[in-house]
Amino acid sequence: MANTKLKLFERRRLRVRAKLRRVNSGKPRLSVHRSSKNISVQLIDDLQGRTLAAASTLEPSFGVVGKNNVEAAAKIGAAIAERAKAAGIEDVYFDRGGFIYHGKIKALADAAREGGLKF
Repeated sequence: MANTKLKLFERRRLRVRAKLRRVNSGKPRLSVHRSSKNISVQLIDDLQGRTLAAASTLEPSFGVVGKNNVEAAAKIGAAIAERAKAAGIEDVYFDRGGFIYHGKIKALADAAREGGLKF
């Protein structure tokens, strides 16, 4: 029985999320989603089930619409850090989903840390 890429991705996503929930309860979750053309990030309060802040390359104000590269990820990371500060949030936990912490995901996380988020 061969594992498909999608099955492996889902297993990795669930494993990462379960581990983070055990360790970081009570903090907002910085959730990242990456597609082939865009990257988006949300600050989610899991206790209330609400999105507190969000940023995406789909927003025309960033000037990176339809781009999914390291520079765009860094802009989105800086933007979510700024929006989190405006919402009064400093301490979050980073949910990379099933994506490997490398390249675009790492650039987004580093830019968010430089912007003042702690994780």
